[in-house]
Amino acid sequence: MRRKQVGIVAALIAVSAVALSACQTGSAQSANPAPAPDQAQEQQAAAPAESEVDFLRGSANSNKADKTTGDRAPEAAAPEVKQKWVELRVANAGGLDPAVVNGAGRTIYWFSDDPVKGGVSNCNDECAKTWPPITVAKGTKLFFPGIKRENIGFIKRKDGQTQVTLGGRPIYLFSKDTQAGDIKGQNVGNKWFVINPEGKRAVAPAEVPTTQPAPPAPGAKPANSVTFFSGKNFDDFSGNNFSTGVKVDAKCGDLRGGFQSLSPDGAVKIWSEPGCKGKSAVVSEDVRDTAALDFPEGAKSYIRA
Repeated sequence: MRRKQVGIVAALIAVSAVALSACQTGSAQSANPAPAPDQAQEQQAAAPAESEVDFLRGSANSNKADKTTGDRAPEAAAPEVKQKWVELRVANAGGLDPAVVNGAGRTIYWFSDDPVKGGVSNCNDECAKTWPPITVAKGTKLFFPGIKRENIGFIKRKDGQTQVTLGGRPIYLFSKDTQAGDIKGQNVGNKWFVINPEGKRAVAPAEVPTTQPAPPAPGAKPANSVTFFSGKNFDDFSGNNFSTGVKVDAKCGDLRGGFQSLSPDGAVKIWSEPGCKGKSAVVSEDVRDTAALDFPEGAKSYIRA
């Protein structure tokens, strides 16, 4: 009889220990609650794309991207061909400036039915045929002259594709835009708008004050490389415009003529004349028009700052 009582007591002690352990585990988990389902979905969708996409300074041209693929691939090309590379660049689109266009000069839009930073697109199926989403895949090269890296993000679409966002807004093309600079999608249904580099509505230049590029932040690292563009707004594909990527060091470097915009990877000092002479300015961020620095003829030489 005594043995039975001992056995019962031991069993009760074991059950109590398991229950206590479960309570402690539950308390530890509740101290660090899991993210809300929407947040978790957005984090899971964004994290793989961040690591799988190859972010590159400069433009598609300056990086010698294959012109038969990516944004310049034929309309009938397979998705994997079109996703070889994607370019987001600042431009003047139909008089809206600054606006964002792709590597073929086609205007990029946002949709007001998509929640900002909501992690979802509400343009799917038939809608996506009219408004093709800008998507990437593992290994896609993404060029972004004039766009701040922190403004670029990703969401997972209903069909499993990874879509690019600007300022938390999913971005799209418009199927009826047939030429570079077309803005036929502007204000369609009072829901579709040309996007600017911050992910907001692009407007006419007269509505936006012209401001000088911000001076380098204290302690900005010296540039190792700079991409210079002969056209404003990082234009190296319309007309006779072109770009050139250069390495920057402590020795003055000359450019072939005046360059109207530039994208550095750190602080660089530019000059209005060859031989690092004339007017000078130190910049560490993208400059979309050197006229804002009082360089009407563009930058003609450079040196590490």
